[in-house]
Amino acid sequence: MDNINTIYFQGIRIDEPIVTLTDLLVSVLCFIFAYRLHRKQSNEKVLVYFKFYFLIMGIATALGGIIGHAFMYQFSFYWKLPGWITSMFSIMFVERAAIEHTRILLSGKIVKILGILNIIEFLTFLSLTILTLNFFYVEFHSGYGLMFVVLSLEGFLFLKTRNKASKYMLIGVTIAAIAALFFMNKWSIHQWFNYLSASHVLMALAAFFFYIGATKIEMGTNHSTNRN
Repeated sequence: MDNINTIYFQGIRIDEPIVTLTDLLVSVLCFIFAYRLHRKQSNEKVLVYFKFYFLIMGIATALGGIIGHAFMYQFSFYWKLPGWITSMFSIMFVERAAIEHTRILLSGKIVKILGILNIIEFLTFLSLTILTLNFFYVEFHSGYGLMFVVLSLEGFLFLKTRNKASKYMLIGVTIAAIAALFFMNKWSIHQWFNYLSASHVLMALAAFFFYIGATKIEMGTNHSTNRN
C-alpha cells in the first residue's frame, strides 16, 4: 500500500490526494483553534504558547500536505525541510505550554530550569535534522516532546490536582500516540486511505483535545477550582 495515488484536476497532477486533504484538515482545525485562543486576548504565557503551537502546526501541516505530498514532484527533497522545521517549532511550543502549566504547583525556579532544558533539547534535534536531512529526528523530537515532556508534566498535574485541562491534554497525547503507531507500523485501511491519512485524522482529533484542554486552563485561581 505504499504506491502513490495520483489524480488530475483541470490538467494539474495531484499526488496522494487523501493524504493531502487529511493534512489540510489538521491545518484548518489548528488555524481555527489558534484564532479562537487569540480572540481570548489573554496574556497568560501558557495560552500564548498554545496559540503559537496551533498556528505553527497549522503552517507545518499545510506545507506538508501541499509541498510534501500533493506537489512533491515539483520540488527537490530539500523542500521538505520547511514543513519539518515548523512542525518541530510547534512541538517546542506545546512542550513550553505544559512546562508553564506546571507553575500552578512547581516553583518558578524549577519552571525556568525546565524551560532552559526545553530550548537545549529543541536546538539539538533541530541541528541534527538540518545536518542529516533525516526525518527520524523530527519523529523522535515529536515523540519525546509529546510522550515524555507533555505526558509526564500533565500526568503529574492530573495526579496531584485532578486538573481538568490536564485530563484533556492526556487524552490528546494518547490519541497522538495511536496516530504514531499507525505511522510507524504503516497500518493502512485502504490504498487510498493509508496509514498517513489515518494518522492525520487522529492528529486532528488530538489537536481538538489539546484545544479543549487549553480552554480549561486557569492559572490564576485556586487549584481546587480546576478539578473534576
